[in-house]
Amino acid sequence: MKIISYNVNGIRAALKKGFLDWLEAASPDVICIQETKAHKEQLDLTLFENAGYKYHYWFSAQKKGYSSVAILCKKEPNNVVYGTGIDSMDFEGRNLRVDFDDVSIMSLYLPSGTNDLRLDYKFNYMDEFQDYINNLKQEIPNLVVCGDYNICHEEIDIHNPKMKGVSGFLPEERTWIGDFINSGFVDSFRHLNKDVQQYSWWSYRANARANNKGWRLDYAMVSEPLKDKISRAYILPEAKHSDHCPIVVELDI
Repeated sequence: MKIISYNVNGIRAALKKGFLDWLEAASPDVICIQETKAHKEQLDLTLFENAGYKYHYWFSAQKKGYSSVAILCKKEPNNVVYGTGIDSMDFEGRNLRVDFDDVSIMSLYLPSGTNDLRLDYKFNYMDEFQDYINNLKQEIPNLVVCGDYNICHEEIDIHNPKMKGVSGFLPEERTWIGDFINSGFVDSFRHLNKDVQQYSWWSYRANARANNKGWRLDYAMVSEPLKDKISRAYILPEAKHSDHCPIVVELDI
């Protein structure tokens, strides 16, 4: 099973940049999309169906043009869960899950901490999400949580490790993602690429992408029971439909 996660920073903008041609060529079984910035009624859904993704699910923020996640599948899942059931999380459309026989896959868009108010919201979200996942794993042990976590875990994951005072690389955020992994997950990319310094996001400023001054903010976290099923995990920086790029995990299931 090939799973891609991609923060597209606006699905309508990405479509204009060749996203569908890329998707057909990449041909994942499941693609988790973050920051669609759209409600499904604003899209021509036949475009995705004609590309091979007959089964597509959209969970959007109450606010139009903001946040929102989606999952596109080649095969029909057994079950689809929109949100977490926690109101303080779900109004921004940040969690969507599809359940198959052998694995459940979530598209996650964790908030960024762009100012003090949003940082407080991010920390609260992180705490509530951890509690939610702890309970979910009791019910669904085979879980892949893909998405934009808006956090770099280790110094190897950021081009400038001195940026310790910036949200995304704050000590508290790094501790949280370390604790999340220790709660029963595997960072699939780092599991198979111990010393590889690659990124999944670059600022639009100062020619950051051309100079490869990036951050690894996107993860495919695989629950421990699936650890031995991880066959490949890699990043696709050549895909340029967004300020992020896609990440991939392949599982032998």
